[in-house]
Amino acid sequence: MGTVALAVTDGMLHFELSVAYEVFDDAAYDLTVCGPGPVRFGRFRLEPDAGLDRLAHADTVIVPGWADVDADPPAELVDAVRTAHEAGARVASLCTGAFVLAAAGLLDGLRATTHWAHTDVLAARHPLVEVDPDVLYVDNGSVLTSAGKAAAMDLCLHLVRLDHGSAHANTIARRLVVPPHRSGGQAQFVTAPVPAQDDHPLAELLPWAIERLDQALTVEDLARRANMSARHLGRHFRSVTGATPLQWLLTQRIRRAQELLESSGDSLDTIAAATGMGTATTLRRHFNRTLGVPPDAYRRTFRRSVARAGM
Repeated sequence: MGTVALAVTDGMLHFELSVAYEVFDDAAYDLTVCGPGPVRFGRFRLEPDAGLDRLAHADTVIVPGWADVDADPPAELVDAVRTAHEAGARVASLCTGAFVLAAAGLLDGLRATTHWAHTDVLAARHPLVEVDPDVLYVDNGSVLTSAGKAAAMDLCLHLVRLDHGSAHANTIARRLVVPPHRSGGQAQFVTAPVPAQDDHPLAELLPWAIERLDQALTVEDLARRANMSARHLGRHFRSVTGATPLQWLLTQRIRRAQELLESSGDSLDTIAAATGMGTATTLRRHFNRTLGVPPDAYRRTFRRSVARAGM
């Protein structure tokens, strides 16, 4: 899934386009912006790298949000997206880009989502589509859709995770300073943002703790390291990470477990010890409760995704 094409025409939403560009403008991908010519969206004008016919040569095609859901998407865009999918591309829509996929017939008989304000319109216009308004995104394998605005980030990071694993997706998420997201029972874990200021009380503490996830760290251990009271530490954690110290630690342990499940053949007991969760039973309980899937199944699913991507 190394080549990614962003499909753009007049009337696209700039936020979703920018999100996709930020995520896939990465060394792991060859990114191309494809359009029929110079396009205008909102107050911006964009010069595409290639024509819409290039979509058919991409591994992944991203369709950003479509501004006017009351108008039919351009026929040339719909045809190009359909042709790309028929050629074997994975096609993903962001926000109201789902209207383009639906017009191309790619969502017929499938579950899909879009911005909550337009789910009723999508369902009425395309009755063969099972529209779900309650999720951040839907993955049907070769066709994916996301809900509105910020959910575009969830879907883009999900694609990176499928292609290159959670460690790489987490690296991108840290660069973009985005918070954790959940989709139904499947948690989308990224590393909690770290303070931007070098002199922030947590600036040294968070990396220190991440290097010691195999240890049974307590709130008192963290407070002692930060030279502050446990209550004061809790206030700093909530303001920076949006979580308590123990919640943040569990997030890091689960993230590390994901990476080890993806990159090693270590037993669950070994991974449990390396992530500070002690036993395989404890690892299974926390992993399943947090991500909605047992660690064994997560490892199998990830390796199947890697095999499909030819990695």
